Amino acid sequence: MAGARDRVLDSYETLLIEKGVGAVTLDAVAAAAQVSKGGLLYHFASKDALAEGLLARLRARSDADAQAIRSAPEGSVEYYVRTSAPGHASRGLARTYLAALRLADDSPSGRAARAALAAVDADGYAALCDDLGDPVLALLAQLIGDGLYLRTLAGTPLPPDLPVEQLLERMREIAGRGPGSRTP
Repeated sequence: MAGARDRVLDSYETLLIEKGVGAVTLDAVAAAAQVSKGGLLYHFASKDALAEGLLARLRARSDADAQAIRSAPEGSVEYYVRTSAPGHASRGLARTYLAALRLADDSPSGRAARAALAAVDADGYAALCDDLGDPVLALLAQLIGDGLYLRTLAGTPLPPDLPVEQLLERMREIAGRGPGSRTP
């Protein structure tokens, strides 16, 4: 069972994603997390502290994801593309990333959010480069994953005659590696 701090961050993410920055108040976060306002303030003394907590969570999840990319038995590209496809945007790193996107404005918290998002993107790119050894192919894989993620966020499904497996097969062809290769 999640502790109060995690419930607060989960609720903060949900409010940011579903209602936007303008709807986020300390009272709303406390109510959504089912903790007292004092309980919320024990963990996060202000809205800025909440944002800092969210960005720390983003970095921790990004670090774990970069390690998962590097160690994925199916290969880095397959892992990256599959976890960017529809069905993955509602959990873990993707959910925290989306909440951080909502913060990315010109405020101090927004600038910190943009920097954290850039670091997450750099982590993914570095992990892909480590496995592939080709920066162009790594960027192509990342852009495909980013495009799939954007389609997921927009609610735009892939064309029914173009499953993710076909994208991965083409990536294998581009990389000059056949089916069954650890990396495309």
